Amino acid sequence: MATDERENFDKNIKSSGDEKSKEEKLFTLKKWNAVAMWSWDVECDTCAICRVQVMDACLRCQANSKQEECVVVWGECNHSFHNCCMSLWVVQNNRCPLCQKEWVVQRIGR
Repeated sequence: MATDERENFDKNIKSSGDEKSKEEKLFTLKKWNAVAMWSWDVECDTCAICRVQVMDACLRCQANSKQEECVVVWGECNHSFHNCCMSLWVVQNNRCPLCQKEWVVQRIGR
């Protein structure tokens, strides 16, 4: 008997909900715009050596008008820097500037 009461209750709820939705709509969706944002797949989006965002050219490349040649280098520690900044850094110290692990290049690219 309890299941019959439950089924009747469920039917009443569904029918009253259907009637309500037919009678009055709170709003009608006329237009929908999706917005997205992208970023580099890195832990930090700023080069720790020159303090410029990795998406932009480093200061040296900006000064020499070589923005297209400035690429990003990722280490095995997953830290990223401008390749020209890191190539000068490695001459003095072969460790990552952020975590001090030995610098091993994982990939180079844009």
